Amino acid sequence: MVLGDTLLDRDVEGLVNRLCPDSPVPVLDETVSADRPGGAGLAAVFAAAQGAEVALVTAVADDAGGARLGTLLAAAGVRLYALPLAGATPEKIRLRARGRVLLRHDRGGSAGTPGQPSDAVLRLIAGASAVLVSDYGRGVAAHPVLRAALTATRAPVVWDPHPRGPAAVPGVHLATPNEPEARELAKTPPGGSRLAVASRSAHALRRRWQARAVAVTLGGDGALLSHAGSTPLVVPAPPAEGDTCGAGDRFASTATLALARGALVSEAVQEAVAEASAYVAGGGVAAALPAPVGAVAPEVVTGGGDRIGAGAAGEVVARVRAAGGTVVATGGCFDLLHAGHVATLQAARQLGDCLVVCLNSDASVAGLKGPERPVVPQGDRGRLLAALGCVDAVLIFDEPTPEAALSWLRPDIWVKGGDYASGGGPETLPETEILARWGGHTVVVPYLDGRSTTDMIAAARAGRGSGGWPAAPDPAEAVAQVRSTAKGAR
Repeated sequence: MVLGDTLLDRDVEGLVNRLCPDSPVPVLDETVSADRPGGAGLAAVFAAAQGAEVALVTAVADDAGGARLGTLLAAAGVRLYALPLAGATPEKIRLRARGRVLLRHDRGGSAGTPGQPSDAVLRLIAGASAVLVSDYGRGVAAHPVLRAALTATRAPVVWDPHPRGPAAVPGVHLATPNEPEARELAKTPPGGSRLAVASRSAHALRRRWQARAVAVTLGGDGALLSHAGSTPLVVPAPPAEGDTCGAGDRFASTATLALARGALVSEAVQEAVAEASAYVAGGGVAAALPAPVGAVAPEVVTGGGDRIGAGAAGEVVARVRAAGGTVVATGGCFDLLHAGHVATLQAARQLGDCLVVCLNSDASVAGLKGPERPVVPQGDRGRLLAALGCVDAVLIFDEPTPEAALSWLRPDIWVKGGDYASGGGPETLPETEILARWGGHTVVVPYLDGRSTTDMIAAARAGRGSGGWPAAPDPAEAVAQVRSTAKGAR
């Protein structure tokens, strides 16, 4: 399990061939850009790439940046346990030319206040095989409820600190500051050799934090481990040159995985030094991450106004949450919008104070239903849904399932069409486990007779008219059915 602050990192590569005419600064002509999770999110992606089952506890804002993080983490195989985050998702944008960083643009403002963790998060901390706290000084590691749970867990805890963050909880197995962080956190006065300063810093932090061990990373020179007595263990690193961005996260995640397997602290640090060096030599973050995930499905504004897209969904959800309301979400392809869909959407909307529809993109529908679908493109499907009075926002997603969208939206209730006659129910839905991460509930709406998108398409292709369709279902009937199902959940 990884716990900490997650950022959205974006690398913008380009060419510089001229100076700006109104100021003597280089002009970067963008050629390509790539997004990735940063901070604790990057450490979680590294651990998942090494074959571990990884859950990430972090704070995510109700904005497009938060939605993008949800997509990236889900694609990397990381289970996201999102805490509400006031404010905006922090972003770090690096402008690069020929492999060198020209400028870093940070946005997102000061750190917001993370919301309360769910019972599922506390159970996760108690049952993890190992915990990495990846602190980037934005408040997650300082949350008192989380700190109490970290103190109580029997799992080995690795603490990767930040100078603006809190002290490690007492008893951590290993703390992993880098050299400047260790000096600043320990308030080590200058004087002596580099190793002497690192050793004094490590010993001071080990005593102050009551940590079992402190490993000070020394960049290309390896790491110094203070773990027993007054004599440190120095672990040299093999020669490595390259982009060091993310090397500290790679070090910490590797050490955590080693401790989870039962390694000694000294063995874990040696493995982490070797892995971090290989990571730098192998091309750094660009080479280590999984294949890039495409950009979020474009936000449609024509006809749908401001009701379509991650920004629109985030604004609606944030407004309802601030007023203490209930957020309801549902999802599907909605390839041919028919009366059955409308009745279900109307019923879902009456369960709360807003309804967000998670809509499968064209690529997602084709992957689920075959190359001849969808019949109606995502832009038109989104506009039709957004035009309904019962729909407050539409969020288009590219994945086969809405897991990434749900992990970001964190609705209180997820409404799904189903059939009680077949024995199905909320407990059988894959979304049930996802909703449980933040204390949400799933509700199954019984199918309303008389409408099927697949049958409608087949009838149209066969040249049959609509005279055989039963009368449109009554929305009031659907509301009554949903309320009876949701009563226990709410």
